[in-house]
Amino acid sequence: MSLGEYFESMKGIGVLATSDSEGNVDTAIYSRPYVIDDNTVAFSMLERLSYANIQSNPKAAYMFIERGEGYAGKRLYLTMTGEEKDPERITDIKKQHVRARDDDGKVRHLIYFSVDRTRPLVGDKT
Repeated sequence: MSLGEYFESMKGIGVLATSDSEGNVDTAIYSRPYVIDDNTVAFSMLERLSYANIQSNPKAAYMFIERGEGYAGKRLYLTMTGEEKDPERITDIKKQHVRARDDDGKVRHLIYFSVDRTRPLVGDKT
């Protein structure tokens, strides 16, 4: 199953981990990524700590925990590859998520990441 098919069909909760250039780690609840292709995902970010961290350290990890019994999901190891600041493009891509919030006037950035590695939520299969 491709990443796009996976994130279209699964419900759950996501956590994005970032760190600054000093290695100070932060975690934040994030929605499912926007899957651009099998090697690229994007997240809409406000100008908060995750965004600041990714500006100084391009590496991040995303953990998605599927809703339901047990522990199933995915871990994505990511490297930032670009940023989109065009509000219209961000609004368009946000329409991919059914529960996307209306425009609240806040400055958003669409951050693109290459998917360096994918692992299951539990276990160490590579």
